[in-house]
Amino acid sequence: MSFFQRLAALAAIARAKFLTLTLVCLLVAACYSAQSVALELELLVQVVLIAFSAHISVNVFNEYFDHRSGLDGLTQRTEFSGGSGTLERHPELARSALWLALASLVVVIGVGLSLTLEFGSELIWLGLLGCVLIYFYTNYFNRFAWLCWAAPGLGFGICMVVGAIWVFQGFIDAGAWAIGSYVGLLVSNLLLLNQFPDIEADRQVGRRHLAIRYSFPFARGVWLFGYIIAADLLMTAVWFGWLPAVALSALLPLLLLVPISRRLWQLRQPVATPGQWGAVLGVQVTLIHLSLLVLALALVLS
Repeated sequence: MSFFQRLAALAAIARAKFLTLTLVCLLVAACYSAQSVALELELLVQVVLIAFSAHISVNVFNEYFDHRSGLDGLTQRTEFSGGSGTLERHPELARSALWLALASLVVVIGVGLSLTLEFGSELIWLGLLGCVLIYFYTNYFNRFAWLCWAAPGLGFGICMVVGAIWVFQGFIDAGAWAIGSYVGLLVSNLLLLNQFPDIEADRQVGRRHLAIRYSFPFARGVWLFGYIIAADLLMTAVWFGWLPAVALSALLPLLLLVPISRRLWQLRQPVATPGQWGAVLGVQVTLIHLSLLVLALALVLS
């Protein structure tokens, strides 16, 4: 394998094409903070470095641990679930993948500690939570149904978005918590739906997420309820003046829930094929990206 082939394989293991989620999360945090302060380029660079390193680290740990557990050999992959399959095709890259995950985590810790020294020791608790989520999500949190559901939202919504706002504007207010919680609910739902095609494979390696611990219909109901709570949260934040009224425009992309829900209630796990699941998962990815982009634009216009 040439150097460039190896580099491309590691990019696939890091799931580089899915890092756009981090980008839109940071965009929302930056646009919210810009309402009250002028963003400093140095802080922006540090936050971007931490956020992307964290996302890469958790992705690569997920690929590495799923390869080690044998899960990669059991899943029927879609474009949006089941991992990249790169380590199944190139098991000799497992050690390199582990080093990439660890190196990315070291970047998160190193840059995070420098920000903690600047903004106060309280920030370290968000950083510590983030590091725990990165390392333990795949191997441990997936064995506890509700923790598995909440972990992605805590990572992206609270650690990333609220943490970024804290660094950008120097404090956290009610609007920051509202935006972080909204993002968190969307991301938890993103990962929840992505688990549906892999229920039987996950069960074989000891995972116990919602669809396994309870049932597929139960997990499907939690998924829909999560979006209802997210919409209510955004409307509540506007009602109390924590966010500008134009932020409600972020709810418009949630109309895509209609075709997703219709299709999701027609599917029967595990009868549905990877192609059928991939279509549903793709629309949800579009929904979440659009909602966060519209929210960022609304905050700029306000």
